[in-house]
Amino acid sequence: MLRIALIGYGKMGHEVEAIALERGHTIVLRIDKDNINDLNTENLKKSDVAIEFTSPSTAMQNIQACFDAGIPVVSGTTGWNNQLEIMVNKARNGEGTLFYASNFSIGVNIFFKLNNYIASILDRIGMYQPSITEIHHTQKLDAPSGTAITIANTLCNQMKAYEGWSLIPDSAERKIPIEAIREGQVPGTHIVTFTSEQDIITLKHEAKSRRGFALGAVLAAEFLSSRKGFYSMDDLLKLD
Repeated sequence: MLRIALIGYGKMGHEVEAIALERGHTIVLRIDKDNINDLNTENLKKSDVAIEFTSPSTAMQNIQACFDAGIPVVSGTTGWNNQLEIMVNKARNGEGTLFYASNFSIGVNIFFKLNNYIASILDRIGMYQPSITEIHHTQKLDAPSGTAITIANTLCNQMKAYEGWSLIPDSAERKIPIEAIREGQVPGTHIVTFTSEQDIITLKHEAKSRRGFALGAVLAAEFLSSRKGFYSMDDLLKLD
């Protein structure tokens, strides 16, 4: 049984709480915008691990607070990538313990591997041009999604003709176009298309609810509680 601190108590935080309680854990601290001052070393030390889903503007300071308290932290906040590497390096250097994923869904992480495999084949063949579409609820703050960026980076690592991404309507040579759609209460859909003159290859992942993301985050917390350093879903799922 883990004592868990929830940093971010919106829809995702509530879903994480439900899964954690189902799995026999205890929530000892709930932090939201109305009680942010409670995020301090004294309160964090009452927990075994923290799970952080907040905003791009606060993620770095939230994770640093956990590092300062010596509490391992699982983070799923996206859109703060320019600062993420700083915290990853701190964890790798022994200054804290961090588990980060742009998406905690087990299915999405399998989806990443499928895209990586297909891209490695198409790089040798040529002819195919990749594009990404992501659809999320209207409350999502960042665009494109962290998952779409991870997919784009995966494709670029395999396909030498590409070296980054652009958000439609912007475009640039050697950039993979990403279309970000915000509508309704969609928890998350990602579509990757490889187009040639002869045919189209399409891969799609569609989340049914936030439950899959929450389960992955709680599994990550269970995995992280006895470890130090930096970890990702590859470590948890051992997909490599």
